Amino acid sequence: MADLNLILLGPPGSGKGTQGERLQEDLELPYYATGDILRGAVKDGTDVGLKAKEYMDRGDLVPDEVIIGVIADRLESGEADHGFILDGFPRTVPQAEALDQKLGEISRQLTAVILIDVPDDEIVRRLSGRRVCTEGNHVYHVDFSPPEQEGVCDIDGSELIVRDDDNAEVIRNRLVQYHDKTAPLVDFYDGQALLNRVDGSMDPDRVGEAIRTLVSTLSLEEGT
Repeated sequence: MADLNLILLGPPGSGKGTQGERLQEDLELPYYATGDILRGAVKDGTDVGLKAKEYMDRGDLVPDEVIIGVIADRLESGEADHGFILDGFPRTVPQAEALDQKLGEISRQLTAVILIDVPDDEIVRRLSGRRVCTEGNHVYHVDFSPPEQEGVCDIDGSELIVRDDDNAEVIRNRLVQYHDKTAPLVDFYDGQALLNRVDGSMDPDRVGEAIRTLVSTLSLEEGT
């Protein structure tokens, strides 16, 4: 059976995490979010994990080559022999090129890149509408999952607030950075005929259905 090696792309708030977890369950493949990979490598005390820890302890960004090393460790560990799902990496074209090189070294290649495409205005609506309680960090949304009483947590009765990073201005700045870094990455994978777009503005179940249909088609093409 051919392996199925996937990358999930999309802006913050596009639902990559939700869809990645669903894919992980459907396909029974390891799902790697960059932050989780780094923390796991540090916890396991691997060589590259210890290198990553040095940067993380100083509050510095972990260099691309270290992140690639951490990912390569996972891919070579045996747990990803039938494929993997990557979320949050690569973020730039140099990272994508480094990943291609590393995959080539271990005789692997990407099957597809799935871009969950969501308009900026919808992202702002999704993220700026989030409310979090001050006591237990329970999450609500003014449109999708409002509390019974406005401004009050249903569970512990504490005040609901807007987190700093859910401020509309902050979100738009994050989107500017995302587009600056990711637009070239989208073109990069499109040029390799690997990019597949999914309309992420639909509700999560319909997005999941679209991704499952896409993956089924990819599996047939790979001969699985």
